[in-house]
Amino acid sequence: MIVWINGTFSAGKTSTARELTGILPDSTLFDPEFIGDALRVLLPAKRLAEVTDYQDLPSWRRLVVDTAAAMLAELGGVLVVPMTLLRQEYRDEIFGGLAARRIPVRHVLLAPAETILRERIATREELGEPEQVDLQVRQWAYDHIPVYQQALGWLTGDAHVIDNGVLTLRETAERIAEAVRSDTAKVCDIVQTPEPTRETVAAGVLLFDEQDRVLLVDPTYKAGWEFPGGVVEAGEAPAGAGVREVAEELGVVLEKPPGLLVVDWEAPQPPGYGGLRLLFDGGRLSAEATARLRLPGPELRAWRFVTEAEAADMLPQHRYERLRRALRARERGRPVYLEAGTPVG
Repeated sequence: MIVWINGTFSAGKTSTARELTGILPDSTLFDPEFIGDALRVLLPAKRLAEVTDYQDLPSWRRLVVDTAAAMLAELGGVLVVPMTLLRQEYRDEIFGGLAARRIPVRHVLLAPAETILRERIATREELGEPEQVDLQVRQWAYDHIPVYQQALGWLTGDAHVIDNGVLTLRETAERIAEAVRSDTAKVCDIVQTPEPTRETVAAGVLLFDEQDRVLLVDPTYKAGWEFPGGVVEAGEAPAGAGVREVAEELGVVLEKPPGLLVVDWEAPQPPGYGGLRLLFDGGRLSAEATARLRLPGPELRAWRFVTEAEAADMLPQHRYERLRRALRARERGRPVYLEAGTPVG
């Protein structure tokens, strides 16, 4: 399993992680900071200039998952990972990728008071000229305190919180170890969606409210908003898969089979395999049915009815194009065949 130690800069993650590996049997330290260092060497300067943080690089997030999985396959035991994750979508992507590999994650947040954080930032020893350290290191840490505070809403709901403001490193590590042993720091409740090994067929269902806004959902196991639905299982009809998924995800039982709106062929883009993406018309939900919508904890974080214009700001471009074509097909009453979001024929 993985014990992921989260917290803002100067919360004591790395030092605590080193201490923890001396307490937990068969444990190994894995610091994803080294992957960021490697990418700074491997990636072209032009690409690096496009981001302000290596966590914004999709390659970093994927390599964290792949490296953790490879280390556990080789070593077994427990991987202790000290790494700040303040963006919930990045947490979703990384923890969801680990869950897809059947790797349980126990998420711990070190949360000392802000006054203690600022004192640690001001007094910690850093390599380099003092003026450069103050500008490049300390100011960076200070600037991320508001970002950390904004993230506390979802962090405290997701992680086991330890206030280590007045604790020694040993005491903090012992509290984490005890929380792991006693299951107080529980395994993250996130759906396990195995990564595909070939092309897939996925069925999404568009549901509308009385204002004709479309329903989008926010999965816990991957970044970004999506349509209700999922991958069609072996031997399953696509429309039936869509009906099953909306019932499982939202508690919506469709009274009749949904009508086809879009068939979109998604080209493989390594490491993805692509495949067919189908969108169906699930119809309009009454106000009473909308009030009964529910969320399964491991799978969805939120749902929201949105206009087409709002969806443009929430969905990736290829997914928005699929939605846009589906809405036009719904208006015309005629399904459309797409390849990579573009009509063919």
